[in-house]
Amino acid sequence: MIKHIEIVVKGKVQGVSYRAATKAVADQLGVKGTIKNEPNGDVAIVAEADDISLEMFMDWCNEGPQGAVVTSVESFEGELKNYRNFEIVKKSL
Repeated sequence: MIKHIEIVVKGKVQGVSYRAATKAVADQLGVKGTIKNEPNGDVAIVAEADDISLEMFMDWCNEGPQGAVVTSVESFEGELKNYRNFEIVKKSL
């Protein structure tokens, strides 16, 4: 069964290729959704996949790429939106 979770990653997670590395992992695991930088320095992720893929994806979110220092990861379930792929959301001007 596919689940929808929203994740907030805190720590040194901007300027360390966190979004690009996370997209690569999401694509490998078949996770669909979005990832974006927040103005306060957090990274916000929306992810949809089965339980096993989401568990592996959450493990990755807690580690991040080399250079990242993850201090906390919060997640909560939400309503399924049926994303087609995993996208990096750029800042809106």
